[in-house]
Amino acid sequence: MAHQTQSPSPSVSGKHCRIGILVNPRAARDVRRLVTGASSVPTSERIAICHRIVRGLAALDIGQILMMPDRDNIANKLLLAVERDTSLTAGKLPEITFLDMPVAGLAQDTLNAVQLMVDANVRAIVVLGGDGTHRLVAHVCGQIPLICISTGTNNAFPGTPEATVAGLAAGAVGRNLVELETVCHSSKRLCVRVNGQETIPALVDVCITTELQRGTRALWRPERLRQLFLTFAEPGQVGLSSIGSLLFPTSRDDDYGLAINIDPTAKQYRKLMAPIAPGLFESVAIKGHRRISINQRSVLTTSAGTLAYDGEREVNLFNGDQVEVTLDRQGPRTVDVAKTVQAIAHAEILIDNNTLQSDC
Repeated sequence: MAHQTQSPSPSVSGKHCRIGILVNPRAARDVRRLVTGASSVPTSERIAICHRIVRGLAALDIGQILMMPDRDNIANKLLLAVERDTSLTAGKLPEITFLDMPVAGLAQDTLNAVQLMVDANVRAIVVLGGDGTHRLVAHVCGQIPLICISTGTNNAFPGTPEATVAGLAAGAVGRNLVELETVCHSSKRLCVRVNGQETIPALVDVCITTELQRGTRALWRPERLRQLFLTFAEPGQVGLSSIGSLLFPTSRDDDYGLAINIDPTAKQYRKLMAPIAPGLFESVAIKGHRRISINQRSVLTTSAGTLAYDGEREVNLFNGDQVEVTLDRQGPRTVDVAKTVQAIAHAEILIDNNTLQSDC
């Protein structure tokens, strides 16, 4: 039988292409601003980033952008900026439509917004936030490709692409102008069950701590960490994944993750200095570490404490609770912006051959 090749998906016209932009206005505003050297991203910069994304999308004639309304008025101010652009330039910019939803300034806003984007058949979602924001988006988005832009505190999962080019990449992916299998990456995740109940999976780390209350949620006290699970631990990051990167560097492409036992009360341990938050190096008591395979399940019986996902405490634990952690590769599809631009170049998508001129 002759080998049959799969034909590429047909392109989508720009005017029929919807792209979502999800901005977490609260990202990078936790207590680590006070106890570490972490900086914040002002509202004006978030608006400027979104404005550049819109211009990148406009280069491929994207017709509509869906956005979540927010209490910081990022979406409203972006709309005003785009309207000024439209009146001053001849180029047509995408229409910005606000999702019909209430906002309470809670994590549930993100889950609701992404579900509405999914229902509206957006072709890609550009996410502005940190690890926690991307975790929530990933829980709902399914196979919709994500273009990830760091605006949080610990940004191990999202990258730092220039927003204009990120918008261009989102447009190319949304219109099927590039092969998704070439430019998208399938992410690992950590699925967690507490006493048999499923929780929202983590994209970077899951940590069992001795903190008795969730409190301000953010983690920065290494003496209270006990069990740490990582999907990847790439050098150059801060946060809990930096601990793994200095023990056993693990990439997003590796078919395994990392489990680390931390215990300052143990008779024997090794001290590791790690940047567990921006500007904050702390000594971590490493009792041991091991690789964990894809689909490998780890079961632990815990003492009183809390369970943290992607750097934030979310679940209170009690003596005798059972926690199951499983690594898989069913996480979101993320877009490699550089590879997407390379594919755009090879396909000559932005080249108008009708404008060729002779020097004669």
